[in-house]
Amino acid sequence: MKKKDVAGDLPDVLQFMRLLWELEHALQKTSKRMAGTLGVTGLQRLVLRILGLFPGIAAGEIASILHVHPSTLTGVLSRLIDQGLIARSTHAGDRRRAVLALTPRGRRVNGVKKGTVEAGVQKALRDVSPQDRAIARRVLTTVCEALDANGQRD
Repeated sequence: MKKKDVAGDLPDVLQFMRLLWELEHALQKTSKRMAGTLGVTGLQRLVLRILGLFPGIAAGEIASILHVHPSTLTGVLSRLIDQGLIARSTHAGDRRRAVLALTPRGRRVNGVKKGTVEAGVQKALRDVSPQDRAIARRVLTTVCEALDANGQRD
């Protein structure tokens, strides 16, 4: 007896939530694989990419961009420092401010494209029109804002 595919019978909101969970699972799976092959997780890689694009950016700004709690980012930054991928120094004009920068090793890891979450997403987006990407961003932003409004996200 063949098993019935009930996913198509789910109400629209549950179908959408199922796809979000599928995406989250794919991101986690790829992130775990990256940790084994590249030495960094997807989130760590994203921090490296941001630092590569915006050298000297403050940790608080990175946390804001990534929508993560500053304490979460502190752990990520500590692991990247321990791995020798980023360096933290004191700002010349404001000793209270830390300056983050990629190390030479961090620049090499930042330059890797193959096998990253970013490469997979970039490949998927090649076949998606700019208009559809804009719609997807609006939908995902709306979902995030609704969850934030309900106190469901940090």
